[in-house]
Formats: sequence, structure tokens, C-alpha cells
Amino acid sequence: MNKIQIPWEDRPVGYTDVMWRYSQNPVIGRYHIPSSNSIFNSAVVPFEDGFAGVFRCDNKAVQMNIFAGFSKDGIHWDINHEPIQFKAGNTEMIESEYKYDPRVTWIEDRYWVTWCNGYHGPTIGIAYTFDFKEFFQCENAFLPFNRNGVLFPQKIDGKYAMLSRPSDNGHTPFGDIYISYSPDMKYWGEHRCVMKVTPFPESAWQCTKIGAGSVPFLTDEGWLLFYHGVITTCNGFRYAMGSAILDKDHPEKVLYRTREYLLGPAAPYELQGDVPNVVFPCAALQDGERVAVYYGAADTVVGMAFGYIKEIIDFTKRTSII
Repeated sequence: MNKIQIPWEDRPVGYTDVMWRYSQNPVIGRYHIPSSNSIFNSAVVPFEDGFAGVFRCDNKAVQMNIFAGFSKDGIHWDINHEPIQFKAGNTEMIESEYKYDPRVTWIEDRYWVTWCNGYHGPTIGIAYTFDFKEFFQCENAFLPFNRNGVLFPQKIDGKYAMLSRPSDNGHTPFGDIYISYSPDMKYWGEHRCVMKVTPFPESAWQCTKIGAGSVPFLTDEGWLLFYHGVITTCNGFRYAMGSAILDKDHPEKVLYRTREYLLGPAAPYELQGDVPNVVFPCAALQDGERVAVYYGAADTVVGMAFGYIKEIIDFTKRTSII
């Protein structure tokens, strides 16, 4: 893949937080395509001379599905008006009642898509594409109930690796991050616990449940992972974004993890929407020094935030609760 220029905006003058919002947020509004009620929790990757993405678009019947889209600059998007139509990949069983919260990563020779797939409850759907025009659906990774399936962008010890969060069939009031391995992207096992929720007095923003966010990327310190954490307040769930550093060769081992969140709901489009008080990271573009994170805001629109990788790593280590 060619090196691309990631979307970027310098830190505002006088702003001291580690990450900052794009001044033109939201990047994608709720009515970006004619059928949509909301577009959020979506994944973006470099593609050819620009970017491609898989977007969660809930329609005006609030049917949940995923749509492909393209952009030259990662900011201005042309999203297909019809959802992705899958062909059979490594299975003929491509039944699905709903699809939401996709992630995308390049591994070896193709782009892999994971999402929350409705098959007698939420589980992890998997598909691959070479061009974001044809998509081939594979076996679901796990039994229901599971959410937040996030693949590592390279094999670990010769095996595919995926983070996920076992859950229940509703608005799960619990959840920890696990890792699983596969030799062939069909059969999954070797399930290991990676991170659990924190005690309320220690770091309350992530005390109810946590889930992997964007695809991890490798740094000199290990795998940098953006994840979401949830607290149950008197007004319901509140989602914020933190970061963790996982061991390069044994990613089930967490080296550092933020006590404080990196980005919490504060802007109007994060505080108000179909589900208020949500910052939900799903994609991160990085160029070695800088990172641009795409996140769902209030389950309604897509926002973007920026940061310097060194500063994020330093913050993760300095505030770590590990």
C-alpha cells in the first residue's frame, strides 16, 4: 500500500489535552445518505490513493447495516446508498439479521472486516474484500453473545488474533476484553482474558464495561490500542475513550493502561443524539508520529480526533493503572 497523508489539524493554541477534536466535526452527519437515520461507529483504512471505509448506517426504520464508502482525503466521503451485499467466502452460511459497528484492517493480501453480526443474537461477523466493491462473508468467529471484534493487523506467532467482548443479548451491563486466535480465519480458540473493568474508586469511567476500539498498531513500546470504557450514571451509560499498550509478542499481556480517559463526551454532538454521552472509537490512521481517530458520537454521527503518538504513549504510561 502506498504511503498516504492522513487527515490532520494542528492542536488549537492554548489547548493542553493529549488529544483534540477536529474543528469541523462531525465529519459525517446523520443524514449523509438519503436512507439514513444515523451514521456512526465506522471504520476507515488507507486505500489506493485515498481511503475506503465501512460505515454503520441505521436507516429510518432503524434497521442496522453496513455500507462501503470512499474518500480522497479521509474527511469528505462518498458513501454507497445501498448496504454491502455479501457473497459466500469460507462458508455458505451468511445469514444475518443485522450488522453494526464494523472494523477494517489489512492483513497480508486483503482487507478484513469484522462487525457485530445478528445470528440468534449478537456475535462477530467476518468478511474480506480486495476492492471494497465485492465482499465475501466468512464463518462467524464465536457463539453469541459477543461484540467489538477487532483483528490485529498481522499474525501473532503465525496465527490470526482478535480482541472481543463476550456480552449478552441486550444493552450489556458488563464486559471485559478477551483475545482469541485462529489458524485460518475460520476456527477460533485459545481464548485469554486481556483487560477487565476497573474498580469504581480507581477509574470510574471504565468500571461498567470496556471494549476494543480501533485496530491496534505497533509502536516501539508495543501494540497501541484505543478502547472504550463505560460508567453507569444516573442518566444511563457514558462512553469515553482510553488507550492501552499490549505486549508485542504476547498481546494478552497489558503493559500500560490509562487511568484517565483520553477523550470523553463534551462537545454538543457527543452529548446529544440518539444515545447521549458517547465517544466510541472504531478506527485509527497513523503515519508514524501522528494519529487520527474516527469515533462514533452519541450513536448519531462520526467525529475525528487527533494526537501525537509519543504524547499518547507517554500519557498512557504516566497515568497507567497497571
